[in-house]
Amino acid sequence: MTTTRQVRLAKRPQGLPDAETWDVVTEELPEVGAGEILVKVELISIDPAMRGWLNDVRSYLPPVGIGEVMRSMDIGTVVESNHPDFAVGETVSGTFGVTEYAISDGSGVERVDLEVASAATWLGALGITGMTAYFGLIEIGKVQAGDTVLISAAAGAVGSVAGQIAKALGATVIGIAGGPEKCRMLTEEFGFDLAIDYRSENVLRRLRELAPGGVDVFFDNVGGEILDAALANLRRGARIVISGAIASYNAAKPPPGPSRYMSLLVFRASMTGFVVFDYADRYGEAIAQISKWLAEGKIKPREHVVEGGVERFGTTLEMLFTGANTGKLLLAV
Repeated sequence: MTTTRQVRLAKRPQGLPDAETWDVVTEELPEVGAGEILVKVELISIDPAMRGWLNDVRSYLPPVGIGEVMRSMDIGTVVESNHPDFAVGETVSGTFGVTEYAISDGSGVERVDLEVASAATWLGALGITGMTAYFGLIEIGKVQAGDTVLISAAAGAVGSVAGQIAKALGATVIGIAGGPEKCRMLTEEFGFDLAIDYRSENVLRRLRELAPGGVDVFFDNVGGEILDAALANLRRGARIVISGAIASYNAAKPPPGPSRYMSLLVFRASMTGFVVFDYADRYGEAIAQISKWLAEGKIKPREHVVEGGVERFGTTLEMLFTGANTGKLLLAV
């Protein structure tokens, strides 16, 4: 029998999740059965999508149920195996949840090659984060060399990788982030051409100054006023990629829709949402290309790892919504 600490959903939050949202419990796992593995979780991916999974509404995944272990994508080590495809000692990734140990039948579990990249990068640039940036830009944004690409939440996990992919594809990249330090990081560390500080600058006015001809692709992780500012400054045939809308995830009621949506008509533009899981059969393609860019130094991954175990999950998740992290946010178990 294996004892594990887990984080379970205690109640559905109204607004920002707080301590009452979660129960941290100790559980005894059953014996590992035939065709199963026991994984010791080492790193937990902290993602904005987690907030949406807490709402009891129809979505691309069912909501986390009250009393269930919080859903998360993790990396860990196989410590016991009755599965023919996985050996003890192998590093694997999967949706194991916010827990110290997990039993899995191997569904959706992949081996991770730590000689290619660190475990943290396999949850970031080579994980769902990188897959989102890659397919959002290439399949939805159809980025080409010479395009002007705008990225919101550009210092975050998806945004920072998306901007670097756009640069690798030959685009001019403008990032929107909060604060001078994050804006400095965009241009000096991630190689963005220009940065806009939404905390101290008027985004709409500044965008018109930096991209007077308009933007070809807007990769949006924020929504709200930032989306409206981009809609006001499109180039004909522009593509808006809806990756997320973190500005509204904790809203008590649905925010108003974009007020400048008629720009889509005026500029013959498109605005398309996507879910990265729809491209699961092509993850290998994206991993191969991003790995190449990593080796060439065209993508510089940045991970923000919080220590402290599963008990720190709630406060770590809050960091996403206060702008306290830069790059990929992870919790070390």
